[in-house]
Formats: sequence, C-alpha cells, structure tokens
Amino acid sequence: MIDIKGITKSFGQLQVLKGIDLHIEKGEVVSIVGPSGAGKTTLLQIIGTLDKPDSGEIIIDGTDVGKLSSKKLSEFRNKRVGFVFQFHQLLPEFTALENVMIPAFIAGASKGEAKQRAMELLDFMGLSERAGHKPSELSGGEKQRVAVARALVNRPAVVLADEPSGSLDSKNKAELHQLFFDLRDKTGQTFVIVTHDESLAKITDRTIKMRDGMLEMENVLE
Repeated sequence: MIDIKGITKSFGQLQVLKGIDLHIEKGEVVSIVGPSGAGKTTLLQIIGTLDKPDSGEIIIDGTDVGKLSSKKLSEFRNKRVGFVFQFHQLLPEFTALENVMIPAFIAGASKGEAKQRAMELLDFMGLSERAGHKPSELSGGEKQRVAVARALVNRPAVVLADEPSGSLDSKNKAELHQLFFDLRDKTGQTFVIVTHDESLAKITDRTIKMRDGMLEMENVLE
C-alpha cells in the first residue's frame, strides 16, 4: 500500500528526516510515536504529498507520487488521501453535512452523490441528527467525527491523522480510537496516525518509533 524508500528532508541546515525506509500494508492501522522534533509530522506531511522530500521515493497504492505533475498530485491527494488533524479545521459557516461534502465536490461528484455519501458516513458515526448543525453547535467529539467523515468521503486509499485525539477528553478519545478500527473493518482503509497518546499507540496494529529523524524500532501486536 505505502512504500517509502530513502526519504530525507532538511529545513535549512537542520536535517529533519535522515533516510526513512518504511512499508505499510493495506488495511493496517499504524501509529508513529516519538518525542517532539523527531520528524513525525514532517514524515506524515510527505506521505500525504503536502510536502516533498529532498530525496527518496514514495509509492502509494501503486502510484509513484514523486513523478506526478502539480495538477495530477492535487487530484491524487484529493481522491486517494484523507487527512484528520488535531483541531478539526471545519469551516464554521457550513453545516456538518456541507463540510463533509466539500472534498467530494472538489473531486467532481454531483450534489446528490456527494450528499448521499456524506450522509452515509455521518449516519455510520451516529451523527445523522447533527448533519444540519454548524461546528459551533457541535461538541468537540462530534466535530472530530465530522472531520473523520470529511476525510473519508472520497473513499481514499489511506487516511493520515496528526494527533487526532489530542484535543479530546478521555471518553471522546476512546470513542475516536475505536472509530478508526471500526472504519478499517468496514472500508478496508489504511490508517497512519501520528500520536503522543500511549493508549492509542498500544492498540494499533503496529507502532513505529521515531527519534532524531530516523526509525528506532517497530512493534507488532500479537
């Protein structure tokens, strides 16, 4: 699903990634952990094609993303990669349903198709009755589940999450963590999650540890 070979990245004189090699299988839920400054978010942004490496190769779902033009890369990102951030980043002037539909519109879906897919996801997440509410009318947990629905509306091959439960209380954290596994079981998507949350890292299929821009070790759950 994801093959990363020899990825390096520097910002000025600071080398943030020092030759990353990593393979992630289709349908895996993988956590990336490590201290601040280890390079976790930089790696996630490069996997998500939001940033480019200085060297190395990334193949996602059979596509060498480094060989795509800017236009093709934007199309690929919209259709094949979903993003969930620590703070939901919903657009405040739109309802939950409209926020989820936006990526589908960008991908060229009709209004009817986008609405149907968005409502199916909101229903799966127990939010169908909240579809007409704006973000200011939703709880923190509800907003983050809307953000997950938005990430999934185009049926991406991989979902990348950066500290997705960092702003949630314990109950909402647990519900969000379980949601990732429920979605994986339902849709077969691959999840790559950067987190400082030990309770989440412990239940993922694999934990990848980073330190000083390098992979330290990997753990696989029995």
